[in-house]
Amino acid sequence: VQLQASGGGLVQAGGSLRLSCAASGRTSSNNAMGWFRQAPGKEREFVAAIGWRGGSTLYADSVKGRFTISRDNAKSTVYLQMNSLKPEDTAAYYCTVARSSVPSRSRSSYGYWGQGTQVTVSS
Repeated sequence: VQLQASGGGLVQAGGSLRLSCAASGRTSSNNAMGWFRQAPGKEREFVAAIGWRGGSTLYADSVKGRFTISRDNAKSTVYLQMNSLKPEDTAAYYCTVARSSVPSRSRSSYGYWGQGTQVTVSS
């Protein structure tokens, strides 16, 4: 499975960005997908995840109410709509495919990772 993330960039605080991640190869629309992020000098942390049907979602407390994860199984693509961005959201964002259909906050639940897309929020 190959994952190609896009949509990152530089935005002012309070602004919005929409990340996309297209999966190719031996993809399975039956797997949950997620987004993690990693800031310089910090551990990679969970952001959001979505079940294979799209009806089950999980969010980190730090982004709840501001970020929305969604997916289009016909396009093998997962999205992350990010609103009301804050400087502390600055990080490289990675999309990932889970080993099962159930969304999870744990890195160990995910088996495939994209290359990351940089999000920088200026104050």
